[in-house]
Amino acid sequence: MTVPSKTPLLDRVRIPSDLRALKREELRQLADELRQETIDAVSVTGGHLGAGLGVVELTVALHYIFNTPDDKLIWDVGHQAYPHKILTGRRDRIRTLRQGGGLSGFTKRAESEYDPFGAAHSSTSISAGLGFAVARDLKNEDRNVIAVIGDGAMSAGMAYEAMNNAGATDARLIVILNDNDMSIAPPVGAMSAYLARLVSSRPYRELREFGKRIAHWLPKPVELTAKRAEEYARGIAMGGTLFEELGFYYVGPIDGHNLEHLIPVLENVRDSKNGPVLIHVVTKKGKGYAPAESAADKYHGVSKFNVLTGEQKKPNAKAPSYQNVFGQELVKHAEQDPRIVAITAAMPSGTGVDIFGKAFPKRTFDVGIAEQHAVTFAAGMAADGMKPFCAIYSTFLQRGYDQVVHDVAIQGLPVRFAMDRAGLVGADGPTHAGAFDVAYLGTLPGFVLMAPSDEVELMHMVATAVAIDDRPSALRYPRGEGIGLERPPIGTALEIGKGRIVKEGNSIAVLSFGARLEQCLLAGEKLAHYGLSATIADARFAKPLDTDLIRRLAREHEVLITIEEGAVGGFAAQVMQFLALDGLLDRGLKIRPMTLPDRFIDQDTPEKMYAAAGLDAKAIVAMALGALGREQEAAAIA
Repeated sequence: MTVPSKTPLLDRVRIPSDLRALKREELRQLADELRQETIDAVSVTGGHLGAGLGVVELTVALHYIFNTPDDKLIWDVGHQAYPHKILTGRRDRIRTLRQGGGLSGFTKRAESEYDPFGAAHSSTSISAGLGFAVARDLKNEDRNVIAVIGDGAMSAGMAYEAMNNAGATDARLIVILNDNDMSIAPPVGAMSAYLARLVSSRPYRELREFGKRIAHWLPKPVELTAKRAEEYARGIAMGGTLFEELGFYYVGPIDGHNLEHLIPVLENVRDSKNGPVLIHVVTKKGKGYAPAESAADKYHGVSKFNVLTGEQKKPNAKAPSYQNVFGQELVKHAEQDPRIVAITAAMPSGTGVDIFGKAFPKRTFDVGIAEQHAVTFAAGMAADGMKPFCAIYSTFLQRGYDQVVHDVAIQGLPVRFAMDRAGLVGADGPTHAGAFDVAYLGTLPGFVLMAPSDEVELMHMVATAVAIDDRPSALRYPRGEGIGLERPPIGTALEIGKGRIVKEGNSIAVLSFGARLEQCLLAGEKLAHYGLSATIADARFAKPLDTDLIRRLAREHEVLITIEEGAVGGFAAQVMQFLALDGLLDRGLKIRPMTLPDRFIDQDTPEKMYAAAGLDAKAIVAMALGALGREQEAAAIA
């Protein structure tokens, strides 16, 4: 890809009003420069590349035709919004993407007036857009609302719920379906562009409205027949019958990289004052960057890379990632048990299910961005004797919580949830942090809830989940690598509800649930410098609790500290409930829960995020000293 050797245009565009001052024939050059700027920026920061490259021309066209930020432009998910950020006053900070104190990797209301709605989970744009459209009408205002949604996000039921509602309300809403993968369109070309321009034009739509008024005076069967004939004639020529049935006026498909096709259609739709419209735009993910176009994943998510070669700079990991350990361990057990199946919701590589899928393709199910369906689908399999492992990021499982309650927990079905990305996740920030699963699953009767402290413990917990055949279970594990332990050939099932003592002491007890154990051990070493002997224990289970272990820690130590990578209301709440009912709090025990703070933590490195959250070794030492009344020493550490 080469940028024309002309005076750079991108330097003249700080905000979209500058873009709208350009001549139409200059937009092609601007798009080329914007694509190169996006590539250069992401090569420095890492992040989501392919999706943004696919919508460069669409981004230019939208900001050129619509009067943003007065017109509301809502990007679904936000993966594709990097070019949008460059054009909306954030170019000077674009190389801080996903860094501490920098730009979010997603749209964010607090970041810019050009981000009217924050998004990081998919399939929300049409619902939010309809909300803006109805609010506009109730306030008697006049502005356009545009929702851009990808074909992957359209696999979620929420998108269709929103479209069904929008069609019923007849609100003026523009939805742009960015089709870069599903191939639901017939071939795009000159005829398709001509038809899209024709049917989106004011004369055609005025003629259509006139025809509808004439047909209204005809006998009802004739009116309905005329209406269906017009809709299906367009459907045959252009496709989109499904969207028409949902109440949308369908336009497309059109080439999303051809500005001469895009701009006239967007102009026509902008100037129309009728109800909801769907514009079907066909794009190519990774467009304009050869390494991305040729990659299987189109460079969806990348680390820092060499722009010339496309080679990504991979970190030197000292240990395998948790997700790979999970996938490899599940394969070993599936070789012995044909009832084991794996289910994921559009995240096979992110959860390790891709490893299982290579070994057992017929026992692997990627249901798309449909977490609710994934949970009930797994429940159906469990009800018929299979052993489903439902592997979903902790943050995404939140979307299926009602199904977890009603379809799994109430029926006591042995669905095994594997929740990747537990705790703080680094560059993806608060939208992807797995902060709440211990709290929301810990309230459910009958659940077994586990968290490994390292990769070997994860192996044992996969084996434990395989063995649990009479109730639901969940194990949560963090993003990133383990700690480099030597792994056994295969995991061994643990005794349900039993933790372990890792280090013996006598004055301070630290009870860890999850992957903070290494920091707890480091804190124990630091406490020794203050003359304090610490017992370090690994709870393993938040439900059921190891009550014998907790009693021992409470009776033999002056201070008991619990630590977890989750929000208030999780593991510590379970422990304190038990201590209170067992009368152990009456003995003068000083208990100090350490959880994620009651706020959302912006993106940074995981180490800095945990330090900001007060969940590192230094914070544990300060907590212990403070509990013993040694506030000055504690303050000196902080």
